[in-house]
Amino acid sequence: MHSFKITNQFLLDDEPFTILSGAIHYMRVHPSDWHHSLYNLKALGFNTVETYVPWNLHEPKPGVFDFSGSIDLAAFLDEAASLGLYAIVRPSPFICAEWEFGGMPAWLLREHDMRPRSSDPKFLAHVAQYYDHLMPILVSRQIDKGGNIIMMQVENEYGSYCEDKDYLRAIRRLMVERGVSVPLCTSDGPWRGCLRAGTLIDDDVLCTGNFGSHAKENFEALSAFHKEHGKQWPLMCMELWDGWFNRYGENVIRRDPEDLASCVREVLELGGSLNLYMFHGGTNFGFMNGCSARHTHDLHQVTSYDYDAPLDEQGNPTEKYFAIQRTVHELYPDIAQSKPLTKKAFSMPDISVSERVSLFNVLDILSEPIEAQYPMPMEEMGQSYGYTLYTTTVERDRADEERIRVIDARDRAQMFVNGDKVATQYQEHIGEDIHCVLPCEHNRLDVLTEDMGRVNYGHKLLADTQHKGIRTGVCVDLHFVTGWEMRCLPLDNIDNLDYSAGWVEGQPSFYRAKFDISEPADTFIDTTGFGKGVAFVNGTNVGRFWDKGPIMTLYVPHGLLHPGTNELVMFETEGVYDAKISLRSEPVIRTLEQEGVE
Repeated sequence: MHSFKITNQFLLDDEPFTILSGAIHYMRVHPSDWHHSLYNLKALGFNTVETYVPWNLHEPKPGVFDFSGSIDLAAFLDEAASLGLYAIVRPSPFICAEWEFGGMPAWLLREHDMRPRSSDPKFLAHVAQYYDHLMPILVSRQIDKGGNIIMMQVENEYGSYCEDKDYLRAIRRLMVERGVSVPLCTSDGPWRGCLRAGTLIDDDVLCTGNFGSHAKENFEALSAFHKEHGKQWPLMCMELWDGWFNRYGENVIRRDPEDLASCVREVLELGGSLNLYMFHGGTNFGFMNGCSARHTHDLHQVTSYDYDAPLDEQGNPTEKYFAIQRTVHELYPDIAQSKPLTKKAFSMPDISVSERVSLFNVLDILSEPIEAQYPMPMEEMGQSYGYTLYTTTVERDRADEERIRVIDARDRAQMFVNGDKVATQYQEHIGEDIHCVLPCEHNRLDVLTEDMGRVNYGHKLLADTQHKGIRTGVCVDLHFVTGWEMRCLPLDNIDNLDYSAGWVEGQPSFYRAKFDISEPADTFIDTTGFGKGVAFVNGTNVGRFWDKGPIMTLYVPHGLLHPGTNELVMFETEGVYDAKISLRSEPVIRTLEQEGVE
């Protein structure tokens, strides 16, 4: 057995140990590429991998747990161990991570009398049940049990959210009671207010800091807080931000490789340990992108989580990788380094869209109708992610334009009258008047709402805006309309779509294309020519696209493809489409005008 301890320094088997860690989130990298990414981390000369654990994927419905396939945490940790990498695991109920709802399950929102991320007993009971299934996977892989986990984290950046110490102690207790014996830590902004609110320093839980530059000043602040509480702990940057995430309508953010390497050098020369956030960013597959909270206009993050990291979205080394590798070699010449692995990607232009069908013509295949007097938010209907369709009949009361309003909905609403789109409203514009002529005595009114991703950080975690779909109702003239049929559209299974059911110009639709390959390799779907929606490869949702940019491609890992015929389906909501789809060997990024971007 081995040991990992914290005194005035990190000790591995009672010998001084500098943690050289890189973040790889197993849920953002296809399992077929775990070895590739982990090998490249080891080849850099690093000794540890760090990962978050997303509660929402592992408990998609209350009491239903999944640790298999693409989210097989045990297999990921075992692969790291086979390469000689130690692990830091951050199994907090909340992870931030630019991940949908900070990793918390959306079904928590159904319990209106519960306060998530607090000492509320009802919330802690849910965490306890989750930990009953998660912790056995982690506990058996701790370093003192023969595994590779050297440290785990209690909560995540809680000092940027609240100061409920009872809650933090409860999370710590739930972990310890289930057998966690390795050292515990917290990570927060390294200034006193944040550290005071978010740490358990008086309970001997190591305080670490998160920053992307100015290591000397940040470590001085962290050290001062340690000393204020009588501690002489080692210094660690748990998140050394080597790049940044991206949002729709904003230019891609880049960081100079040598500037990053200089920061890494500064941390290490100060005697600190570090975790590169991210080492390999990967992809927000499905509906898992997060959202940045703003006062009125929240900013949704893109599918790509490339992060301008040392490994690009595909997992190949960038100039940052080699700049850091040179720095590590200069500071620690005895550390073994290797040549990193690289993968190829293929291109295939002008694949014909062979079939198409309108959403309204395949509703019975995708969902079962739910009837109610008033519209309900998606969570109340047992849906967590995707789209929700609300349908009713509206009687014509006047010959000229009628005034219609969607009251209190999120995040985006499209209104159709008898199948014709009359309006699209987004966030702060929802609720404004929609003027249209009702052409018939009785008219079908459809409102398609899209959950574009819940906030992952900040004060809006508990806001009503995190409840998606229509939350109050729809008014025609001055009165609420009743008698609704609702359909949950998580699009988690599109295998049985009938493409002969009919297609109508301008309606949300599915577009199917097929392509043949002899050997699977990575590729990128060029979404140019399509408006907004999500794409599926052989039935797997590979993420959202939007012609707002800046990234105009969706990454497809080779593990989702197979020799022979493969299927690509684009679900597009704007009526903007192309008869051809191209696959690219590298991402397509657009430079955007930045006027008016918050």
